[in-house]
Amino acid sequence: MKSKIIGAGCYLPSEIVPNSFFEDHRFFDEKGHQLMQDNSTIAKKLTEITGIEERRYAAKDLVASDLGFLAAQQAIKNAQIDPEAIDYIICAQNFGDIPYGTSQSDAVPSLASRIKHHLRIKNNYCVAYDVVFGCPGWLEGMIQAHAMIKAGMAKTCLVIGAETLSRVADVHDRDTMIFSDGAGAVVVQENQGDEGLQSHLSASFTLTQKDYLNFGESYNTEGCSGTKYIKMSGRKIYEFALIHVPQAMKNCLDKSGYKITELSKILIHQANEKMDEEIVNRFYKLYDTAVPEGIMPMIISKLGNSSVATIPTLLTMILNNELPDHAIKKGDIVLFASVGAGMNINAVLYKF
Repeated sequence: MKSKIIGAGCYLPSEIVPNSFFEDHRFFDEKGHQLMQDNSTIAKKLTEITGIEERRYAAKDLVASDLGFLAAQQAIKNAQIDPEAIDYIICAQNFGDIPYGTSQSDAVPSLASRIKHHLRIKNNYCVAYDVVFGCPGWLEGMIQAHAMIKAGMAKTCLVIGAETLSRVADVHDRDTMIFSDGAGAVVVQENQGDEGLQSHLSASFTLTQKDYLNFGESYNTEGCSGTKYIKMSGRKIYEFALIHVPQAMKNCLDKSGYKITELSKILIHQANEKMDEEIVNRFYKLYDTAVPEGIMPMIISKLGNSSVATIPTLLTMILNNELPDHAIKKGDIVLFASVGAGMNINAVLYKF
């Protein structure tokens, strides 16, 4: 039995934030020293490395569960199903709901429970819970939904990724320019045919790598309030991803029985354009094969890194014909992959 995507949706926040937004910021390094480069140079280097030119921030009156609800609503409409038929709602998130202007993370009740409430689902046996798995959380939710469908525990699942990273970013850390807000969702249903999830792989590297992404105090030590923000060891994450993600992708593909030449697209977490390109280059090198043109769609230049929302947003935009140079048609073989806090990695091979 396979689990098949029958509907997809996403929510792109309305506030477009260009790199010029950060021109008046005061950036510091991890030792608390103010960076001497002008911010336009910092932004230019950021774009060269990550590809990010602008990003989206959520409206002040919305929180992550609101974004997730709006994406879920679209996915349910696209799937043309009765919400009461959903057996599980799985919401990938990392920081809960954070009201604008506050630093308090709120994840009780779960974001999935809040989204179910917003959807006005009356069925008490529609189970709602969150997945906290770093940026690979949405893909991990897909793997869990597949496992429950395969085990006969569910027939229909709603898998959501929602995050407002802009509200946990340190305005004095240049990495704040990477982060964005957004949400994506899919409806997954059991399928007796050959379409759907073919193979998957997950891993957690925690012995020495668990703190590559963590919560830490502001780099601006003047009058620091003790509030903590998302912090990255960028170089370590980059090197970790290049070593481990291509091999995980290969293991997942080999497990499926499909060949490298049969891949139509690779949908990878939109974390860093250069990093993602090199991950795919190294993946193809494992098969001594050249990277096909147009194999890896990217949306990071306009949407930034919205963590768990990047892959379902990218998928929805392709399925909605919103990316002119990319399409997914019936029979296409697509490899999904992600890496993030934990340090966690996962990959999924899917046939449309």
